Amino acid sequence: MRRRRRAAVGAALIMMALAGCDDPTGIDGDLTDDWRPAAEARQFTPRPGECHTVAGESGHLSGHAPVDCGEVHLVETLHVGTFTGDTARRPHPPPPGSAPMREAFRECDARAREFVGGDWRGARLSVRAVAASAVGWTAGSRWFRCDLYELNAVTGANGEDDTAVSRAGSLRDAVRSGSGVRLGCMAEDGWRRLLPTACTTPHQYEYVGVWTAPERPYEVAQRDGETVHARCRTVVAAYAKVPVDRMLRYRTGTTFRFPSQEAWERGDRGVRCYFWSGGRRLTRSIAGGGPAVLPIN
Repeated sequence: MRRRRRAAVGAALIMMALAGCDDPTGIDGDLTDDWRPAAEARQFTPRPGECHTVAGESGHLSGHAPVDCGEVHLVETLHVGTFTGDTARRPHPPPPGSAPMREAFRECDARAREFVGGDWRGARLSVRAVAASAVGWTAGSRWFRCDLYELNAVTGANGEDDTAVSRAGSLRDAVRSGSGVRLGCMAEDGWRRLLPTACTTPHQYEYVGVWTAPERPYEVAQRDGETVHARCRTVVAAYAKVPVDRMLRYRTGTTFRFPSQEAWERGDRGVRCYFWSGGRRLTRSIAGGGPAVLPIN
């Protein structure tokens, strides 16, 4: 009986269609437009000024839960850029360490300098470019965000790791304002790591600036210590206001710290240069001191 009833209803509908009758109320003839995809890719764009409790290489929507920068967080987004051209036409987001991500890092580097009021490498800071996730990319997202974060006072400042440490408060103007993350006079611990100290405390080291290394493999760059020392001596000279001549090596010793390998791979070529007294202990900064503070030894 039920089968006969269904057949009769089906036949009636067919006859209505053949006769050109209107669709029944609530039926528009398209059997697919009222169904939602089972898994819909979502697109979002982060905003500058957001701080995050999650740090990573990929901007997943599931991890996007910004907090007020006055609260404890790991990273601060200072700029949001856009991939264009061939990169934007890729079917997947560029992976960490790729040429497009290194180009994004260069944009983040420049924006970070503006944000903190100087070269961010003059402080215990690092910068990372983070691309949209694969799901977001499929949905049309082509953004990358520039994250700024504080490094560990010991291991991070010495290039041993690149891990963000928790902090509260924005890093805006952190270099210009002379905040506690700025690098200055340093003392060496038992593991030959440089630790911050007051310039009025007897010390042998002082941060003087950055030398930008050329593009080459990390291991190769680290083996060329002679070149790095020579370049850092010129950075010391500019900082202390002494002439760059053949006697410079007799005025100052140097040491340096490479960025971590992780930072190097994403595009950071900034080598932090330090003045080294060669043994005597100073109780003042050498900044602008001239030949009087850096005599020929």
